[in-house]
Amino acid sequence: MLFKISAFSRLSKVSLKTLRYYDQIGILKPRKVDHHRGYRYYSADQLLELNRILMYKELGFTLPQITQLLQEDITLENIQGMFRLKRSEIQQIIDMEQAKLVRIEERMQLIEREGQYETGQDIRIKAEAAQTFLYQKAYGREDDIPELFRQFDLLVTTELRQQIQGPQVVLWKDVDGKEDEFEFEVGYFLTCELQSSPEPFQLRILPPEPMMATMAFHSDSKFDGAACVHLAKWIENNNYQIKESEPGRELYLPLSPERDAQLIEIQIPILNS
Repeated sequence: MLFKISAFSRLSKVSLKTLRYYDQIGILKPRKVDHHRGYRYYSADQLLELNRILMYKELGFTLPQITQLLQEDITLENIQGMFRLKRSEIQQIIDMEQAKLVRIEERMQLIEREGQYETGQDIRIKAEAAQTFLYQKAYGREDDIPELFRQFDLLVTTELRQQIQGPQVVLWKDVDGKEDEFEFEVGYFLTCELQSSPEPFQLRILPPEPMMATMAFHSDSKFDGAACVHLAKWIENNNYQIKESEPGRELYLPLSPERDAQLIEIQIPILNS
């Protein structure tokens, strides 16, 4: 049994215009054409052919590319591989957009709380001793930090891991002329000095800091986005100056295996006015 193009359109949920165009370019031609009356007829099997065409379109291929793929008779295994890749790409976009929504919500909360900053009950001044810092330099956005540490940890040898102490550490610097992009130094403090930098890492000695304005909060709290603003207000209200010769630091400590969150401590070196 064959279906007229109108019935085939309803079954496939593809418009008559699209089916006629696919016929015109040869990507899906009718099984039979009545040239006297101009009718196009399609078979049920062609619904499967059309489904494959539509799937290739969803995967991002152009119609000329789809024509070539149909001629090559791509295997099911290859199609499944294409699907997994596309699913990963789409999930990455979803994750990025969800992170964007979180940032927008945090900025909205900042706007709602303008002029309502507390007087510093969460902030302490601490002195930090000199530290041997094992790190890698990278460029990117704040959202890239978890992935930078994941890559870092994959490269750390068992021997080197025994020298690591304390939390994950990030040093921030602005990148001139690039909006929302930073230069990061991501790494860990070491328990002792090493004679040389183990590849692919770098070593530096962070100088002692007699005065660090510090604030700690949970990464999954609504206070996350407001922390830097709160800390800046406290520094300003207490007549301190930020020590611009040294970068600010962020320290990340896991809260518990059951909770997908961290304790974050921001450290800003300051001077008396």
